[in-house]
Amino acid sequence: MPSTLSKLTFKVAGKLPPEWILLYLRMTKAQKFAILGSLVGFFGVVKQLYFTKRKSRRRSKGYGGLGVGPKKTTPGINIEFFKQMRFLLKLMIPTLWSKQIAILLAHTGMLMARTFLSIYVAKLEGKIVREIVQKNVGQFIRLLTKWLVIAIPACFCNSSIRFLEKHLALSLRTSLVNQAYKTYFSNQIYYKVGNLDTRIPNPDHSLTEDISEFTTSVAHLYSHITKPLFDCLMVSLTLFQRSQAVGSNLFLGPFITLSVVGLTGQILKAISPRFGQLAAKEAETKAKLRHKHSRIVTNSEEIAFYGGGEVEKNILQDAYRQEYQQSKKIYFSKLWYVFFEQFLMKYCWGGTGMVVTAIPILTAHSLKNGSGAAKRTEYYMTSKHLLVSGADAMERLMTSYKEAVELAGYSSRVANIFKVFDEVSKGIYIRESCIERDIQIGTVVENNSSIIELTNIKVVTPTGDVIVQDLELLIKPGMHLLITGPNGCGKSSLFRILSGLWPVYGGHMTRPPVDRLYYIPQRPYMSLGNLREQVIYPDTRKDMHRKGMKDKDLTRILENVQLNHIVTREGGWDSVRDWQDVLSGGEKQRVGIARLFYHKPTFALLDECTSAVSMDVEDSMYQLMIKSGITLLTITHRPSLFKHHTHILKFTGDGTWSFEDMKLESSSWTM
Repeated sequence: MPSTLSKLTFKVAGKLPPEWILLYLRMTKAQKFAILGSLVGFFGVVKQLYFTKRKSRRRSKGYGGLGVGPKKTTPGINIEFFKQMRFLLKLMIPTLWSKQIAILLAHTGMLMARTFLSIYVAKLEGKIVREIVQKNVGQFIRLLTKWLVIAIPACFCNSSIRFLEKHLALSLRTSLVNQAYKTYFSNQIYYKVGNLDTRIPNPDHSLTEDISEFTTSVAHLYSHITKPLFDCLMVSLTLFQRSQAVGSNLFLGPFITLSVVGLTGQILKAISPRFGQLAAKEAETKAKLRHKHSRIVTNSEEIAFYGGGEVEKNILQDAYRQEYQQSKKIYFSKLWYVFFEQFLMKYCWGGTGMVVTAIPILTAHSLKNGSGAAKRTEYYMTSKHLLVSGADAMERLMTSYKEAVELAGYSSRVANIFKVFDEVSKGIYIRESCIERDIQIGTVVENNSSIIELTNIKVVTPTGDVIVQDLELLIKPGMHLLITGPNGCGKSSLFRILSGLWPVYGGHMTRPPVDRLYYIPQRPYMSLGNLREQVIYPDTRKDMHRKGMKDKDLTRILENVQLNHIVTREGGWDSVRDWQDVLSGGEKQRVGIARLFYHKPTFALLDECTSAVSMDVEDSMYQLMIKSGITLLTITHRPSLFKHHTHILKFTGDGTWSFEDMKLESSSWTM
């Protein structure tokens, strides 16, 4: 009487297709054990991954129970990554008729051509070996000549693939950089990102290195995925056709191959480090090191005066140590990963390839012993080359997962750039250390009446400190305002609010358009360019001619600030120098005043802009500014400037203020 196990076996076998049962019966013991081992290994990896995910979920629940807030999303292959890539691809490839699409199509065409050439060369090499075995010299020379001729388009394809990959990366980078610059220099984002928001600590690195690394990774990953996919598809079809032609088993080889490849993928996924997180952290440490280097270059004179070289060296060494530790961590992570990767993909796959190559030769009807060694050798060599190409393609597909995770790290940083730019342009600022206050955003109205009016305005710093309460101010043309008070009381902050750099809180502000206000700081900025461009900044020469100004008009402006001698001294208007170093502090301040005479604004915001100028030249320039019809708002500690102003705004430093007419006969004003 049959046992329960036998009944169950017959019941299951009755539901299987007859072809599967016949295939199983024809298998040798070695083949059956190979399939059984693959299945056991596969289910073992699935079980391990299942328990690993359960443990990770338990850990996450434990953190939540301790009251830890939501953590920052770790870069990886997840929904957030695909959202970021979709957003960035729209920026890099704006339309289907763009230049990037043309390069992409050309690149794809070359990748496909290279796949077909690889298959053709594999077949050709099989035939060459066949002729060698048959000792057919003439046919061998003819096939060898054809092999050398086909190498020319193959080499051209390889070279073109590399060129088009680099060209695609450069084109994508250009598109992304143009979009980033357009946003960065609109609505004074370049100022707000660095001063009001702290989410991008190093915008210079983000806009250069991060975008470059991201676009290079995108182009390389496209090649690294597209070419292997074509290779796998065409190699599989070719091997299937060859096996069918010789009457071999059509399913055993693909089954073993897919089982081994799937098992390898699961193992590598289970042991893979978080390359996306590691790459993002490495980019962050590099950005910090670069930022610290730039600080030393910018403030080299002050550091030299203080003798702070040793301190700055320690800061740089600490930043380099962090980058070194992160790089070493990545290298050690890759050491063991690459070890397992090479073992599985080189040796395990190589052994599997030998088995798969041998199956058609051992089981095919038309490749029996009597069919000739030459034909079997041709079949073996062709199949071997095709399987090597297929294995190489599968290896690149496997390693592309690691590159995709690294790409997720770059994409998170680049997408964050545009996210922060967008939020900052909408007035949303986030700082690491900021006092949270419930202060309502004020309103700003631009008018053409040349009046500045502030009603119940609170002066709030980016850190959330309220340094001036309920400021009420009305400034009409001809009302020259002197602003005084201790350091940190809100004098320069008021200018930032008037210029639109800082948001308005609490009340209402009415002012002329920003281009009718001109701000001159204590240390005027000297741009890269010639002497003419320093005076007309931020105008270009074309803008200057549009305003009807010529070089002789600029010479007259320099005469107003007693600086016309530098035109001859520096070699003319077209001379290019590093003006930040060539001009002295007083000369730079007078160039700042010269810009004021050139632009002729309605209001001049002067922030101790003549502190390095002699009093006689200062007095002359102020008289000329008033005579030109420019209304002055001056921050100064020099009593000699009192006489040029009609009103005074005094901040006390405790949030209070006073605004009244200037009384020159009184000596009670203290600075």
